[in-house]
Amino acid sequence: MSPSPPAAVPASPEVIEIERALTQITYLSTRARQHDRLMALAGVPLDRAAVALLRQVADSEPLRPGELAARLGVEASHVTRQVQQLQRSGHVTRVLDPHDRRARRVQLTPDGQRAVERIREAGALGMRMALTDWSPEEIGQLAALFDRMVELFLSLSADENQDLDAGPPAPAV
Repeated sequence: MSPSPPAAVPASPEVIEIERALTQITYLSTRARQHDRLMALAGVPLDRAAVALLRQVADSEPLRPGELAARLGVEASHVTRQVQQLQRSGHVTRVLDPHDRRARRVQLTPDGQRAVERIREAGALGMRMALTDWSPEEIGQLAALFDRMVELFLSLSADENQDLDAGPPAPAV
């Protein structure tokens, strides 16, 4: 069962500001126009869902579609459609699962790896432009803090998934 939120403890102004800033950054970075600019700069004509899937596959070993869906927080049917589209465009391939020869895993092709590299380069260019006035130390600090935050969010997400897998709590007797 997931832990209950702290009882009526208001968030500090700093936590509220962090949440607000992350919400705004997420909104600005995921707008359709921003995505279209990024894809044009990268020379990769893919939609947002395909890019998210490519990035996930690039950041892990080959995964089953169900595992990809869980990591992306989407329905398996969405991943299946995206994998089929990316397979037709030559960005991914399906390989045998070494632990279950009946199952397949999704893996990047060399074209898929090049596409991810171009997307990341285009995104990094925008990030460098945004952080142009920051010192290398400040950028390093921000990177370390974001890494730490991502790890915490991932661990909380894993805890929530385990709680869901366990099912509802048993009734009190």
